[in-house]
Amino acid sequence: VQLQASGGGLVQAGGSLTLSCAASGRTFSNYVMGWFRQAPGKERESVAVISRSGGSTFYADSVKGRFTISGDNAKNTVYLQMNSLKSEDTAVYYCAASLNGGLPTMSKLFPYWGQGTQVTVSS
Repeated sequence: VQLQASGGGLVQAGGSLTLSCAASGRTFSNYVMGWFRQAPGKERESVAVISRSGGSTFYADSVKGRFTISGDNAKNTVYLQMNSLKSEDTAVYYCAASLNGGLPTMSKLFPYWGQGTQVTVSS
């Protein structure tokens, strides 16, 4: 599966952004989809994951209540709605796909990655 992330940009603290990840190549609904981020000098971390059915989600504690992951199987696209953004949300955001069951959160369980999109939150 090929992944194309988009929607990043510069936003003021407290603002909102929606990231999109379009998938092509294989049946989208076969994959668990996740959003990860990596800030300068930090390790890549899991932000949100959604199950194949969309019925289960995982959120990192740092984004709970502010970010929402969702998927549209008809459009082969997964979204990350980000509200109440903070300066600490500044990072390159990546979408990824996994064939693992459940809700994997470790990046090594996601073999397919998009190219990343920069999110910068100014305080």
